[in-house]
Amino acid sequence: MSVKIFFWALILRLGLSASDNFTYNGFKGVNLSLDGLAGITSDGLLMLTNATTHKTGHAFFPSPLRFKKSQADNVLSFSTTFVFAIIPEDQTVGSGGFTFVISPSKDLTHASSGYLLGIVNETNNGNASNHILAVEFDTWKSPEAEDINSNHVGIDINGFISYNSKPAGFTSDDDGKFQNLTLLSGEPMQVWIEYNGTNMQFNVTLAPLLKPKPKIALLSSTVNLSSIILDRMYVGFSGSVGTLYLYHYILGWGFSIDGDAPELNLSSLPSLPQNLTSLEKKRKTLLLWLSLTLLLVLLNVACATLMVVRKKMFSELHDDWELEFESNRFPYEQLYKATRGFKGKYLLGIGGFGRVYRGLLPASKVEVAVKRVSHESKQGVREFVAEIVSLGKLRHRNLVQLLGYCRRKGELLLVYEYMPNGSLDKFLFSEAKQSLAWSLRFRIIKGVASGLQYLHDCWDQVVIHRDIKASNVLLDGDMNGRLGDFGLARLYDHGAVTRTTNVVGTPGFLAPELARTCKVTTSSDVFAFGAFILEVACGRRALEPNKQESEQVLVDWVFANWKMGTIYETKDPRLGKDYVLEELDLVLKLGLLCSHPSPSARPSMRQITRFLNGDVPLPEMLPYQFHASGSFLFKNE
Repeated sequence: MSVKIFFWALILRLGLSASDNFTYNGFKGVNLSLDGLAGITSDGLLMLTNATTHKTGHAFFPSPLRFKKSQADNVLSFSTTFVFAIIPEDQTVGSGGFTFVISPSKDLTHASSGYLLGIVNETNNGNASNHILAVEFDTWKSPEAEDINSNHVGIDINGFISYNSKPAGFTSDDDGKFQNLTLLSGEPMQVWIEYNGTNMQFNVTLAPLLKPKPKIALLSSTVNLSSIILDRMYVGFSGSVGTLYLYHYILGWGFSIDGDAPELNLSSLPSLPQNLTSLEKKRKTLLLWLSLTLLLVLLNVACATLMVVRKKMFSELHDDWELEFESNRFPYEQLYKATRGFKGKYLLGIGGFGRVYRGLLPASKVEVAVKRVSHESKQGVREFVAEIVSLGKLRHRNLVQLLGYCRRKGELLLVYEYMPNGSLDKFLFSEAKQSLAWSLRFRIIKGVASGLQYLHDCWDQVVIHRDIKASNVLLDGDMNGRLGDFGLARLYDHGAVTRTTNVVGTPGFLAPELARTCKVTTSSDVFAFGAFILEVACGRRALEPNKQESEQVLVDWVFANWKMGTIYETKDPRLGKDYVLEELDLVLKLGLLCSHPSPSARPSMRQITRFLNGDVPLPEMLPYQFHASGSFLFKNE
């Protein structure tokens, strides 16, 4: 019994010692831990990747090796040598690479392909908890990885960005000149990786097969691996490919802890597949010709089908009366391409009358905002388009210019200038946006008032906007307020009597007389302007049904506080003390005056701009002058 115990103890001791040093002159019958694309060919080649794209493969020595005598000790010296070859789909373009890797786990299936090299992914890249050391042989210059070129060797620590890297090659012992090596050549090359645990010197050397190891290393860095390498780690290889496939082959491999790696028997290494790239090209050429023959048969049918689909996809409605507006019309195909097919990531916002998308006109490279408005009825379309074209002639620094339109079955598309800072409401009501300073708010109020005065008094016709609110005030690159969205606007000749129309707009901004008369006027725009400037000053929406009944309607709430002498408490609390009291008093009381229940009592936009510019003082106002009940709005408006 004692002899048997001694025998097994000796075997275990020999096994432990052997596990720290191994040599594989080919991999036929070798037990390795493989995953992904990795496999061993019938000839004994370790193949990390194959003719598959956007995938990874891993091959590890099955048992962990002891790299420290104890956790407190420095990392022991180690060295490895291996022979590799990379056979690409296209010898002129790389698409990934492979690494020799030391890892605390042999399960790297969570790692990503491409420039991430199969060792990390986007979420854990660079984490100190990775404890990964790798030497990469990369054939792709990735901006994300800060690669020096598309043919380099690098030392990677805990991520795919190299700690140190150099173009692939070696320094000749004969003349001391550097000679480049092409990783994509398909020729076998030998690598030596050595770490001296005493002076912490890490060297990587590369040379063509059958050439002696160069005296000068390709990469030489002083690296303290004590915090990176744990006492037990796995050693192996990772392969990674991107859009083009690569065959990553390992022909032989030797490894040693606390000693030089065993030399490989180069004459015993398995042979690479003959003319693999050429065979792949011939196979592809044959498939290409077969496909081309079929393609030629189907080409006419496909072209005809494509034309029908394209015509239907980009179809528009054209009537004879639109000929006079042709210069103001955008082709639907142009708007489709500008917005990348109206993709969700280009969506700027959703309103009650349509969705607005950001676009870049292909020819002029001008940024635009495209609003898609549903329009099923044919009645009034001609008048509507005529008004849209007329509105496109408006020119004012505080108005968003309407550039033109497009008409399709069931919808109209309105094209506006693009405002890079978006709509004002996102700054007023979104916690994610930075609060606006009072000086900027006051400037925006004066700008919108100036633009609205232009619409009412200074153009060829009277333009009634009908939808003035914070979400329709856009901010340009200099944060100037510009009134936009003229989809509901109505035009009248100066002095003409306005016609009855459907009451449309946003609750909280609709003048109370609209419910009786159904006639929009400049005074109803003034009412909406009053609610708008209260939004800006108070930092809350004109109508908020979720609040207490006394606070639901912004105008009523401000009016009630004015009666109680607490009007300044309605200001936006995010302003703090950053406001001018005289300006705040003016805006709050002017907002109430504009929201007067009697249209005749409201000031005109010309008077409003004079109040805001300080040209004339705001008239003295008393609460009883507004309404006996103290209520401004019909809450069921």
